[in-house]
Amino acid sequence: MNKLTPERLNSLLHTLDGEFSTRLLAAVRFAMEAGQQTLERFQKTELQVEKKNDRSPVTVADKEAELLLRERIQSTFPEDSIVGEEFESVEGTSEYRWIVDPIDGTKSFICGVPLYATLVGVECSNESSIGVIYIPALDELIFAEVGVGARYVQGDSDLVIPKVSNTSSLAESCFVTSQVSTYYEVNRGRNYLALEELAYITRTWGDAYGYLLVATGRAEVMVDAIMNVWDAAAILPVMVESGGTFTDWQGNPTIHGGEGVGTNGLVLTEVLEQL
Repeated sequence: MNKLTPERLNSLLHTLDGEFSTRLLAAVRFAMEAGQQTLERFQKTELQVEKKNDRSPVTVADKEAELLLRERIQSTFPEDSIVGEEFESVEGTSEYRWIVDPIDGTKSFICGVPLYATLVGVECSNESSIGVIYIPALDELIFAEVGVGARYVQGDSDLVIPKVSNTSSLAESCFVTSQVSTYYEVNRGRNYLALEELAYITRTWGDAYGYLLVATGRAEVMVDAIMNVWDAAAILPVMVESGGTFTDWQGNPTIHGGEGVGTNGLVLTEVLEQL
């Protein structure tokens, strides 16, 4: 049973009133509510899986969670735009755009592996501003607002300021990624092999969970060869405010590059040399 309950989260967030924005605090609450809803279908034998046009999987849990996120956002911030993985975009009138992924790591979800996330990101005037990564099955939550800071909590622990590792060499680093075949889909298999050869440890603890590992100092490098904006939107604020970096393969800090590189900052140059 999760120890990070909505009631406990509210208590923790009250300590941050006036420090973080209203939208950041709301995004955290929305992400937890949607993420905990996915647990109702997690590891259930009757879960049905559909394949979308690109053959990626989707479940009713994905759709239910995104509908919940959209309802919460529209009822609280009706003037804001919304982009999500499963449904059509909603155009708003404000400078804010919410970008949501109800289950990042659906392949892990359908296999009963707890390394999936609910992601909520917010752009302000086309600049990435807010990011929330919630891992419901592991009871881990990290969130950030650019220029304000980041916080991390797991279970019944206290909120802490996350910090990337101080490892300065790829040869001593843990490199994580999502699915190796995606590198070959974009003719970048050699880049993956180069990183795997140079890194001390390589594991496929991927999707948003991989970036959380880097942001909390448990890994140094996370790379995605293919990345949609809803995969990336929550990541950049978390990585930057934890002391790390999030860029495309050319080193540009963006959520719109179609790829992703998260590092502790100290090994970024060495990683980009291989990409």
